[in-house]
Amino acid sequence: MINKRKRTGMYVLMALSTVLVVFPFIWMLILSFKTNSEILSSPLSLPKTLNFDNYKHALEVLNFPKLYGNTIFVCAVSLVTELIITFLSSFVLARMEFKSAKTRKLLYGFLIMGLSISPFILLFPVYKINVFLGLRGKMALIFPYVATSISFNTLLLVGYLKALPAEIDEAAVIDGCSIWDLMMRVILPMTKPVIATIVIFNVLYIWNEFPFASVMLRDASDYTLSMGASFFKGTYTVDYGGIVASSVMIIIPELIFYGLFQKNIVEGMTAGAVKG
Repeated sequence: MINKRKRTGMYVLMALSTVLVVFPFIWMLILSFKTNSEILSSPLSLPKTLNFDNYKHALEVLNFPKLYGNTIFVCAVSLVTELIITFLSSFVLARMEFKSAKTRKLLYGFLIMGLSISPFILLFPVYKINVFLGLRGKMALIFPYVATSISFNTLLLVGYLKALPAEIDEAAVIDGCSIWDLMMRVILPMTKPVIATIVIFNVLYIWNEFPFASVMLRDASDYTLSMGASFFKGTYTVDYGGIVASSVMIIIPELIFYGLFQKNIVEGMTAGAVKG
């Protein structure tokens, strides 16, 4: 049993951690109600009045329906593509027999190798590949997003699929299931927790990703939400109020999404990390 003193210390530590995590968002929310002069002169003070001009200006400058549409399109196509690729490869690695165990280890090691390499180091090579293949606009983002997510998805899916009893496959085969039926009708429904985790993490990643979007996107009609703040930065001036207000409007739907599916994240991460 934890005594009262230790419990109090844990609560205090949790409260401090929560304040440290929440403070940047609260500060950004406060800045969104200030003018540019107030932001520069007294960034830590409270706003004199609740001024919504920054939000009005952000709505006038940014085409939010277009930005949201582009981001949702990129998210949806990227997620569907990477889930198909990752589920099939993970099923093979976790549930099927190999003549050589080394072959399985080499394939698995190759697929998760990307976890040791920052995708932003490969920004220029990926850009050159897109130019060579003639990929432009949103398609120039979708393929890099798919490629950079395969390693993380494989790590979770292979660990989860290995934890499932082998008797499930044996019973399904005895009942006359083909490999395809085994994957789609038996195993796939059982992977819903870890797939939900993968979807949530990848949506949050694509929603916030800026380096690839800033390099690959050239036409403003293809811009995603992460590029919205760039509209407020000119050659000689920066509209700090517009940047902060637009950032708040972009982050709030993301926070709601994360809050609604937080339980799935914990369940999926726990389930996918049992064995590896």
